[in-house]
Amino acid sequence: MTLNLNFSKMSGAAVRPEPGPAEHRVAALVFYSFVFAVGLVVNVTALWVFSLTTKKKTSVTVYMINVALVDLTFILLLPFQMVYLHRDSWPFGDLLCRIVSALTTFYPCMALWLFALISADRYMAIVQPKHGKELRNVPKAAVASLCVWVMTLGGTAPLLFSEGDPDRASNFTTCVKMRDVVHVRRYNPVDFARLVFFFLVPVGVMVGCYVVIVDNLLRGRTSKLKPEVKQKSIRIILTLIAQVLVCFVPFHVCLVLRLAGSGADFGVWATFSAFLMNLSTVLDVVLFYIVSKQFQDRVISVILYRNYLRSVRRKSRRVHTGSVRSLSNLTGVMI
Repeated sequence: MTLNLNFSKMSGAAVRPEPGPAEHRVAALVFYSFVFAVGLVVNVTALWVFSLTTKKKTSVTVYMINVALVDLTFILLLPFQMVYLHRDSWPFGDLLCRIVSALTTFYPCMALWLFALISADRYMAIVQPKHGKELRNVPKAAVASLCVWVMTLGGTAPLLFSEGDPDRASNFTTCVKMRDVVHVRRYNPVDFARLVFFFLVPVGVMVGCYVVIVDNLLRGRTSKLKPEVKQKSIRIILTLIAQVLVCFVPFHVCLVLRLAGSGADFGVWATFSAFLMNLSTVLDVVLFYIVSKQFQDRVISVILYRNYLRSVRRKSRRVHTGSVRSLSNLTGVMI
C-alpha cells in the first residue's frame, strides 16, 4: 500500500499531489520490486504446497491457503502502483483506480481476520483439545474462511462507490485514493467502524487467545498435549505477534491519527508504516515454514539444489583450469 508523502486534506476537490523527491520514488520502486518478486515466489510455492502436495489437510492448512491467496491478491496489485510511481501519472482510468484502492484496503482487513482464526485454532488445540476436535476440521475451517472473505469484501466494497472522489479534479490521471491512507475522510463514522471491526476486534481476539494459552502453559494444564504440538503452537503464536506488531500496528496508529483529525505532520512515518505492511506478504514465509513440513522440505531442497549447482560449477571450473594448464605444459614440452 503506497502513501503520499504529503497528506492532503481530503476535501471535495483535490488538486494533483506534488511528486515526491526522485530518490524517494526510486527507493520505493526498488522496495516494491523486491516485495513483488520475493512475495510472488513465496506465496505461489505456499499455495502449491498446501493445496496440491499436502496429503493430510487440517484446519491450519486451510487457513494457510487463504493467507497465500490474500497475499497474492495484494502482490498482483503492486505492478499498478509501480507504474504509477514511475510515470507519476495514473494511466489505467477511474474504475481500475477504485478497484485497486478497495483491494489495497481489503488486504490488511482480511490478513488480520485470518490471523485471528489461526489464533483461535491454536487456542482450541491447546486449551480445549477435546472440544476443539469437533471444530478444528477442514470443512468448518473452509466455512470460517469463506465467511471472513464475504465479510471483508462487504466491508471494503463501499469504497468502490465513494462520492467525494479526489481524482476528479485531475480528470482521473491521478489515483490519490490509493496513495492516501485508505482514502479516509475525517470524522467519518464508517471509517471508524471499519477500524474497530477490522483491526481492534481481530487483534483483541488474538490477544485474548494468547493470554489464555500462556496462562494454561504456565499453570501446567496442557500436560496431555504432545511436546511438538506445544512447540509448534508457541512458534506460530510468536510469529503472528511479531508480524502484527511490526507490519500492522504502525500503519493503524497512523490511521487512528488521521481519523482523529491530528494536525501533526507524520507523512514520512505513515509512508514507512505502509512499507512495513507491504513487507507482511514476504514475512509470511516464516509462518509457512513453521506450519508445514512439506514447505520446509521444498525450501531446503531449493537451497540444496542451488548449493549443488554451485559445487558443479566450481568443479567444472577446476577441471577447465586443470585442462588448460596441462595443455600449456604439453605445448611447452613440445616446443
